[in-house]
Amino acid sequence: MKKGTAAVGFILGLLLFLSGDPICHGALQVGFYRGKCGFADVEAIVGGVVSAQFFTDPSLLASLIRLHFHDCFVNGCDGSILLDGPDSEKTASPNQSVRGYEIIDQAKDAVEKICPGVVSCADLIAIAARDAVFLSGGGIYRVQTGRRDGLVSSADIANVTLPGPSITVPQAIAAFADKGLTAVDMVLLLGGAHSVGVAHCSFLSERIHNFKGSGKPDPSMDQFTVNTLRSRCPINAIENTVNLDQNPFSPLVLDNSYYQNILLRRGVLQIDQELGMNRFTRPIIANLANSVDFPARFGAAMVRLGAVGVLTGTQGEIRSSCRVVNKAVNKDKSG
Repeated sequence: MKKGTAAVGFILGLLLFLSGDPICHGALQVGFYRGKCGFADVEAIVGGVVSAQFFTDPSLLASLIRLHFHDCFVNGCDGSILLDGPDSEKTASPNQSVRGYEIIDQAKDAVEKICPGVVSCADLIAIAARDAVFLSGGGIYRVQTGRRDGLVSSADIANVTLPGPSITVPQAIAAFADKGLTAVDMVLLLGGAHSVGVAHCSFLSERIHNFKGSGKPDPSMDQFTVNTLRSRCPINAIENTVNLDQNPFSPLVLDNSYYQNILLRRGVLQIDQELGMNRFTRPIIANLANSVDFPARFGAAMVRLGAVGVLTGTQGEIRSSCRVVNKAVNKDKSG
């Protein structure tokens, strides 16, 4: 217990340092909330919530990184993935396995008690993702804030926008380019997320059991990896999960072992292995596999992701509840 408390104290101290002097980057800036909640440090408050969850369930860290990615890829980083509704982004097929909503709710409750109506839900996702990266061993970066919350959340848009597990490398490059992100950003973000993430067996069953109807596994996959995945994912066990990083020593550590495994033909998803075979992305994979500055490069890519399609200034709103737009909240209170 004392060890966990000391660790949380260290993390909160580090976050307090990182959220110090404001640094401007376009419409967003580091330290946006400094002085806006009295003497309270918003990022340290969020860090406390995320750290507490880390000691309860470390696997949630990957969920927070994924939550940020899925939010930013659909209409920009506007917190729209958090909105409830029968046709909201949450209900889209790619978001059925997304987790972390309750952590953002807890963070929102914590900051609302201190300074209501100031901190956006979109920023809470970005801050929580930064903390998750750090707690996963992926280094620390200074998160930009100042986003405002979107008013629209569409499952239809999410279904056609979010990259699926069967996406090809050219399609992935095009999808990221549409968001103003480069092929290097794509490899960094997919690799970073997959180094701590998991996948349901349904996403790889065909690849390890009946690749393209051959009755055999994908020949591009290392046989040892095939055997390992088959033991975890028998033909009918589609709900089981496997680590996307097949390094047994660091399945929950955000490092560059994912890229090393791809070069060894141990990519779990089809897109993972194709990144190592494509003539444009293989050199990027090889470079990152031997990179000593992967944490810094991944952090920079996360900052660029966090700036996609943001609402700032008077755009959007600052939601009182991350699950509903303010009109709905006010209507419920008056009713």
